[in-house]
Amino acid sequence: MGRLDSNKNRKSSRKEGEAFRRKGFVKGKPKAKKGQEAKTPSDPNVIRLNRYVANSGVCSRREADIFISAGSVTVNGKPISEMGYKVRLTDDVRFDGRRLNPIKKEYVLLNKPKDFVTTGKDDRGRRTAMGLVAGASKSELPPVDKLDKSTTGLLLFTNDGELGKRLARPKNGLRKIYHVTLTKELRSADLKRIQEGVTVDENTVKVKEISFVENAPKNQIGIEIYSSRNNIVKRVFEELDYTIAKLDRVVYGTLTKKDLPRGHWRYLTEQEVINLGMVK
Repeated sequence: MGRLDSNKNRKSSRKEGEAFRRKGFVKGKPKAKKGQEAKTPSDPNVIRLNRYVANSGVCSRREADIFISAGSVTVNGKPISEMGYKVRLTDDVRFDGRRLNPIKKEYVLLNKPKDFVTTGKDDRGRRTAMGLVAGASKSELPPVDKLDKSTTGLLLFTNDGELGKRLARPKNGLRKIYHVTLTKELRSADLKRIQEGVTVDENTVKVKEISFVENAPKNQIGIEIYSSRNNIVKRVFEELDYTIAKLDRVVYGTLTKKDLPRGHWRYLTEQEVINLGMVK
């Protein structure tokens, strides 16, 4: 399980090995030339200003050079127009007066399998969804919301805290579609009751659409809902004395499971990020 990516077949020939030996490589380490000083390791907390600006999401690195030369970027209150200027991650860098965050925003979509909990670390040693996307980024990517251990389907991870908060709001208008499999057939009268609104904890749960899955037994239902309350789909059916055998989130906002097998993840496209950003 992991990222959808084709593994490249890497081969090294005898000639390449001989060439390495001729160039002075001994036991994996190159010989230093006479008079050449060993390079000092670069400081990971120091980066070029144009990269800092680009990582903040303002623009591309090439565009950042243009803004820097125009004096639109300040570092610790001082306008900087020097190309190649380096800053520390702790510096106060601003673009047109707005402070920037140099951590690159990343967005990862996982098709969560069953029996994975949606927590960072589990004291009981259970497998976690965050463990499945651990290789996606050097930054920690928390999930936007939660799916319980038995629920499968789409789960979004991002270090974009502002977007994550908007998507998790109870009344954000974010569309979610679930494929529900019950332990018994759903009565048509109960389907209508859910469509009209079922009260859970003194609050009526509004369902956008609900219907039987075409060409499937009557215990399989598709339900479109906008609520962000935890386990709300299960609780709706429990109110009518139904037990869910399987629950799969097949649509999240504008995102679908197309070409994303169970247990795999992928990065969002630029357009997908823009679409999610329209959620208020």
